[in-house]
Amino acid sequence: MTAENTKDYVDFESRPHVMVVDDDRRIRDLLSRFLTEQGFVVLQAGDAQEAQGLLKSFEVDVMVVDVMMPGQNGVEFTRALREKEDTPILLLTALGETEDRIKGLEAGADDYLPKPFEPKELVLRLNAILKRTATPEKKDTPFRMGGWVFDPEMDVLTSEKETIGLTDAESTLLKVLGRYAGDVLSREKLAKLCGVDAGERTIDVQVTRLRRKIEEDSKHPRYLQTVRGKGYLLRAEEV
Repeated sequence: MTAENTKDYVDFESRPHVMVVDDDRRIRDLLSRFLTEQGFVVLQAGDAQEAQGLLKSFEVDVMVVDVMMPGQNGVEFTRALREKEDTPILLLTALGETEDRIKGLEAGADDYLPKPFEPKELVLRLNAILKRTATPEKKDTPFRMGGWVFDPEMDVLTSEKETIGLTDAESTLLKVLGRYAGDVLSREKLAKLCGVDAGERTIDVQVTRLRRKIEEDSKHPRYLQTVRGKGYLLRAEEV
């Protein structure tokens, strides 16, 4: 990858990712063009089923969902999504649908915007949601995994008997896992946080290498665990 391509990739990854879910293609296209101009990376879905399919492969920072859709409506989609994840949702409602707005908030929506609306207001509301729900950056501090201690500043693993170095890729992955110790991170999210663009397989390879270094039995890991269907979880404690 060239330096220019790397810069473009980092810029793409650093921009907020939004999914627009609306059965009206014209509205989807208009919102997508405007949000793209405002610095968002935009995905489109024509209904709840398509949105659910996209969420299996892509991770977004926020969603814009129309209430009135055929099949599963926006409120039902919000309620179903909340049972599995906490991606912020802004509902688009008709001006007189007070009851739908209340139901949407009760279902777990973060905000709502009545139609018709100014696109600039949508951007302001999305930025407010992103700011409110942003995860505070976690400071890299040494942490322990069984008999091993990892020092993020030195990029080394130490035990009572030895000190071993890590590759840049291994160290980056372990730092990210350490920041979110105890949380399950999907392969896609790990790739995003690590700045990896070579696919989820790259994460699997680095996990395997790390296990060989920190686990007594890499085939039955105690610290760097796989959560089936969801991703990886690191069990560690601060030193």
